[in-house]
Formats: sequence, C-alpha cells, structure tokens
Amino acid sequence: MKIQFCGGAQNVTGSQFLLTVGGSRVLLECGLFQGRRDESRQRNESFLYDPSTVNAALLTHAHMDHTGNVPTLIKRGYTGPVSATSATAELCAIMLKDSAYLQERDVHFVNKIRARQHLPPAEVLYTVEEAQSAMQAFVTRAYDETFEVVPGVTARFHDAGHILGSAGILLEIDEPGRGRRRLGLAVDIGRPNMPVLRDPNALRDLDVLLMECTYGNRTHGDFNTVREDLAQTLREVTQSGGKIIVPSFAVGRTQMLVYLLHELFDQNRIPEVPVFVDSPMALEATEIYRRHTEMLDRATYRTFLRDNQDPFGFRRLKYVRDVKESKELNELKYPAVIISSSGMCEGGRILHHLRNNIDNPKNMILFVGYSAKNTLGRRLADGAETVRIFGEEHRVRCRVKVMDGFSAHADRQVLLDYAAMTPPAKLKHIFLVHGEEDQALPLRDALRSKGYPSVEYPAQGETVEI
Repeated sequence: MKIQFCGGAQNVTGSQFLLTVGGSRVLLECGLFQGRRDESRQRNESFLYDPSTVNAALLTHAHMDHTGNVPTLIKRGYTGPVSATSATAELCAIMLKDSAYLQERDVHFVNKIRARQHLPPAEVLYTVEEAQSAMQAFVTRAYDETFEVVPGVTARFHDAGHILGSAGILLEIDEPGRGRRRLGLAVDIGRPNMPVLRDPNALRDLDVLLMECTYGNRTHGDFNTVREDLAQTLREVTQSGGKIIVPSFAVGRTQMLVYLLHELFDQNRIPEVPVFVDSPMALEATEIYRRHTEMLDRATYRTFLRDNQDPFGFRRLKYVRDVKESKELNELKYPAVIISSSGMCEGGRILHHLRNNIDNPKNMILFVGYSAKNTLGRRLADGAETVRIFGEEHRVRCRVKVMDGFSAHADRQVLLDYAAMTPPAKLKHIFLVHGEEDQALPLRDALRSKGYPSVEYPAQGETVEI
C-alpha cells in the first residue's frame, strides 16, 4: 500500500491523498488549492498523477478545499465514482456550480482591468456547465454503511461533526500477505459541544491515521465566551455607527453564525440592527441544513426545532440573492451586519463589500474562520496596511478583528484524544496533514511522547509505502 500526499500536505488547502493498493488507485479528497493566484492556478490545473488512472474517489465533506477540484479531475480524464454522504453531495451540487460561476464572473471583471493594463485575459479553471456535469459522478452513501471501493478495499463514513454531512472515512484494506489493515482519514474533525451539529464520531482501532493538525498547537476556549465576545463586538461597532463585514464560508460557518445571532437577538443581548447574508450559495446551503434536521444536535432541537422555530431565520435577518440588492448594500448609511463569502476573501461578493467599506474607520472586518497563507483574508487578518482587491490597491482604514473561537476544527486536546482512541501498540502510522508547520510539529512531538511509534508530517508530493 502506498500513499501519495498530493495536497493538504504542510498547508491547509487543496486536500488530495492518493492511495495505491495492488493494481487500484483510490483518491481521497480533491480540493482546490488556495493561495497566491499564479501558484494556485498552476496547482489546480495540474495533478501529480494521471486522473484517468484513478479507479475511485471519496470525499469527506463539501468545503471547496476538499472537493472544489472535482470538475477539473473529470476534465482531465477521471471516469470513476465520487462517493460522499447525501448532504455532502447536495452541498457540492450548489458549491461547485457557485465556484464556477464566481470564477466566470470574477474573471470577467478582472479582465476589464487587465485589458486597461494591456495584459492577456485570464481564464476560468472550469465552467458552470462542467461543474454541473461533474455531479453525475457522485454516488451517495449513508453514515455507517459499508461499501466496496475497489477490490480488496471497503469504506465507511463516520459523522465528523464539522459541517453538515462531513465524515471521517474508515478504509479496510486486504492485501495478499499483509492481512486486513484499517486506515482512517480524519480531515476535518469537528469540535465537541458546539452549536448546530452533533459531536464527531471518532474512528477507532486503526493501523494508519491521516489526521488534520490545523490547530495542533492551540486550545480553543469556552464557547460561551465567544457568544459574549460576539455580542460585545456588535454593540460597540454598531453604536459607533459602523458596519460589520464578515467574510464567512457559505457552508458551516454562516449557519453557525446565524444561529448564534438568532440566540443573541432572542436574549436581547445585541441591538436591533439588520443582518444581511449576501450569498446566494449560503441561502441554498441553509435550505439543505433545514432539510437535514436529523443531522442537527439535541440543543438545536430544544432551543428551536421543538417549538417549530427556524434556527437559521429571524426577524432582523435577510438573505440577499439578487445582484441589485447586493449592490444596494454598498449604499447603506446606517449600522448593519453583512455576512458574505468567501471566508478567505478569495472571490465572490465579499470582495465588493471589502472594497466599499475598507476605508471607513467606523467599520470592522470580522473574521470568524481560518484564512490560509497568501490569501487576502490572511493578509487582512495579519494587519496589512494596504491590500489589492480586483487588481487595485486599497488602504486598510477600518478595524480588523479575528475571532478564532468560531473554529469548527478540533483543537490540540481534541486531536490528542482522537488519536488516543487507538493505542500506540495498534496505531503504527500517523500522518499529520492539513496544517502549517507551527501547528503540526508540536502536535507531532506530543504524539510521539505518548508512545506512537511513527508520527510524520509529510511534504507535498511525498509518497510513503506501508
């Protein structure tokens, strides 16, 4: 058995892990790499393997850094099935289409600027039509259903508690002369005791574990302090007459944020200001959350569903679908909260809101999610004084705040507990993925100190044989 780390290795985007067993090749994840535009384009267009030689693909969840390059994979010759949970497939149907639409729209906008600068036009990675066509390859599987992937390999999805439909993947692999081995893919792992979703169902009794380390050296605080910090931030900014611009992932983070704002409004802890979710995809994703109440946690049922209330809708909230309405938000003269995607500020309507609000000291850009290196979101979160938006320089005069407590990723202790579900005598190989070095290496050392015999932090493109 060989594993090639084709993405999500020593970084947090572009997850792709290629498993070779006997004469078969299985791709785990097919995410978009996000970072510097030229580098991202090159990585996303090119694969470290020939897609036409891959027999099967499996996805853990619908976030674009895990699924967003499936249409390109198919364009390059992949003809096998793409296995995922039903909620992941439903979310991918809207997210892949939206990804393609945003590419087409943003490239059209950027090309106007490039034409003025006498530069050649940019091209999209894949079209809306190609994204929609890719959905024909999806095959849905229920949690805890065992199914054959390729001869000698079966799989089962476990609820990962990260976003709706997210899963850890348990692979059972039979190789001649090696017996049966259990390989677990745990990216991304949710946090226990969080709003909206059930706690993660950990993979156990493993021989090999590929595990995220996004927050491998960080401990999240009590989530109740996040609620109060959010409430206080809204009170301070809106009372000064400012707007809060929230770059937020349309799937997962937006639903959690709306849920919390609903709670805070009901508890009279935040002022009566309008909240706009300016993302057609977030609205469509929220409808999928509403359809899958069986995947929501007991607290959501007690707080809202038991009384037939919508967790993701309340009186001061408006979902914005129309482009005209979105543009009108730029003319607002009163305090408001505008939630828009993408969370890393790499495309979509959020770029227009940033461009129109970044120079007002009364306003705030509020980050409630992780931004990868070399993204606009990371540059803003790190305190850049100037940034480029649509190819034009803008001075950052508004306030910028990062609230890490919203993270839907497991922290250091949860990751250590997750690995501990399998003792060192059984778990012979741990590979830390989906994390940067400052988070990965301390976690690696901690796992080694607990007796795990082989804990590695593989590089991009590295292949290991087990």
